[in-house]
Amino acid sequence: MAFDLIATSTMGLEAVLSRELTALGYENRIVDTGQVLFSGETSAICRANLWLRTAGRVLLQIGSFEATDFDELFERTRSLSWEEWLPVDAEFPVSGRSRKSKLTSVPACQRTVKKAIVEKLTAAHGVSALPETGPNFAIEVRLVEDRVQLLVDTSGVGLHKRGYRPLRGVAPLRETLAAGLVLLSFWKPGRPFVDPFCGSGTIPIEAALIGRNLAPGRLRQFAAEAWPCCDATLWEAARREAADLAEGTIGETLIGQDISDEALAQARYHAHLAGVTEDLHFQRRDFSDLSSKREYGCLITNPPYAKQLGTDREVTALYQSMPDVLRGLPTWSHSILTAYPGFEKMVGQSADRRRKLYNSRIECTYYQFHGPRQPKQGVDSEPEQKQAFGGLSAKAAGQAEIFRNRLAKRARHLRRWPTRRGISCYRLYDRDIPEIPLVVDRYDNYLHITEYERPHEHTPGEHGDWLDLMKRAAGEVLEIPRAQIYFKKRLRQRGDGQHEVVSNKKKIVTVEEGNLKFQVNLSDYIDTGLFLDHRVTRNLVREEASGCRFLNLFGYTGAFTVYAIDGGAMETTTVDLSQTYLDWTARNLALNAMQGPSHRMLRSDAMTFLDALPTSAMFDLAVIDPPTFSNSKRTENFWEVQRDHALLLNRVIERLVPGGKVYFSTNFRRFKFDEANIQQATIREISRQTVPEDFRNKRVHRCWRMIRCDTA
Repeated sequence: MAFDLIATSTMGLEAVLSRELTALGYENRIVDTGQVLFSGETSAICRANLWLRTAGRVLLQIGSFEATDFDELFERTRSLSWEEWLPVDAEFPVSGRSRKSKLTSVPACQRTVKKAIVEKLTAAHGVSALPETGPNFAIEVRLVEDRVQLLVDTSGVGLHKRGYRPLRGVAPLRETLAAGLVLLSFWKPGRPFVDPFCGSGTIPIEAALIGRNLAPGRLRQFAAEAWPCCDATLWEAARREAADLAEGTIGETLIGQDISDEALAQARYHAHLAGVTEDLHFQRRDFSDLSSKREYGCLITNPPYAKQLGTDREVTALYQSMPDVLRGLPTWSHSILTAYPGFEKMVGQSADRRRKLYNSRIECTYYQFHGPRQPKQGVDSEPEQKQAFGGLSAKAAGQAEIFRNRLAKRARHLRRWPTRRGISCYRLYDRDIPEIPLVVDRYDNYLHITEYERPHEHTPGEHGDWLDLMKRAAGEVLEIPRAQIYFKKRLRQRGDGQHEVVSNKKKIVTVEEGNLKFQVNLSDYIDTGLFLDHRVTRNLVREEASGCRFLNLFGYTGAFTVYAIDGGAMETTTVDLSQTYLDWTARNLALNAMQGPSHRMLRSDAMTFLDALPTSAMFDLAVIDPPTFSNSKRTENFWEVQRDHALLLNRVIERLVPGGKVYFSTNFRRFKFDEANIQQATIREISRQTVPEDFRNKRVHRCWRMIRCDTA
């Protein structure tokens, strides 16, 4: 005889659960919010509990009716055939819930139902009392808009507790939801799979259970197994069926990755308990290193999105990195569950599908980005499909060819600079073509490519592929290996951008300029440590440095100091607020055998240094090449070149001997030189003479030469 059953589910997975019931052979389903109603015989209780992957519980519906008062609730409950299910010693706690019903008191409803069942059972079993020492029949009275459902829980503990996960990691994902994510994806056995944030391994393990057709409940017991009305032979038959239908192997190892050794140890232990160890491989790997040679795979993951898993800045950076990482899997599909707000804006493109799901009580969205379909065997060609992240537009190849031609022409023009001029570091390309806003500098046998921020129509992934194409084009035409090409992205300047740390790879090489040696860092900062646009200015300093006392304010890595010493400077003072750059200056001096007590390096901001100078300290030559803006924890003051340059220049000029010179430079595009407020000096702008010929942008900096008047 068939009776009514209800399989509960996480909201958003009802359709998946309905398909599972269809696969088990149960028709006449009614899909409702958070549940699916179906009918079946007693064996359905066994099979549904064993096989349903996305169900929270399987409930037996004893009755359903309308009730608007407690008398009606009591009488309708007592009229049901409770004795057919509950034995005389049954333990039957009653819980309840009420929503939009006249019977609003849940405790009163529970007492009424309990009393009605007791009366029915004592009469049916011919006893005066019920001991409640036997098997458990957890009863729920559910009232919604005066409709009453009386349900018995056949599962016991929730079906998400499969029996293989005794250890709890950080922010665990329920097994039922994990299975739902897999069933909603394009993954199927034999297809590559990766979860790059696998944690304690729930998603890969559930995928392995699905791939091998292993019943998720085969390792645990259920409340209904102790019921006399559910014959043990039915459970035995259901478990035999599960064993017979299990597959031996998947045929493709599923990959789980995480950066936590503790989480990976838990994942391996859970896989062992689940019996799928041979189907899974867990490895420690940072998300940024994600890669695979396999094609047409599926990435399914639940990345960090809670504050307890990292700072907002760290989590935001992780999400912003996703397009660049995932474009490395061009034929894959990607399914990502997250509660992080603005996820699509963060990754720069809309998902192909999205579905609202709940991870416990956290509202999440399941974003799915579809990759190209795998070609069918025996079919010569199929329509080309767009990859999920990345891809190149039709005009990208043409742009790359234009870029190649321009670089080749420039390389021919500058090819003799290293031998004839002693210049091995120079600018090859300076945003020459508006639609290719890159700067390409050559440092001996290395390329340093910078992209300037600009609006474009590419998604972040597509733009990453476009940049890779341009880098390949540059490397090929200039015969520079990919490993010797370094790329930076220069955003619109917001503060002291030139000193921004972007990496920690410490790729430091020694280069030559003007028969002098300098260390450049190609990897870690927006700028390399040697400003190529100041090559001419450095040479002017060298020509005027003989016998001078030289001051280098905002000294950076000391390149002007090296030139001044090479020109014969008697004493040098290099001032910078950063110990990193002072140490760099020391290395540059050492490279050129220029150490000594006459060459001082001081850690200070410019104004503090000038205030502390004794009145007798004077200079013959000074260079001031400040950042546009500087704010340091070492000082309460902050520097703004537009606001502060006149005051600083006057203070420096006061420290010059009559006829002493100052070279002042800035790359602030909107800079307005306050000549009217500069005292005791003749002033001449020499910007046109100081921008090197390899720079197409003649406004890369502005430069002034000031000479103190003899009226000191």
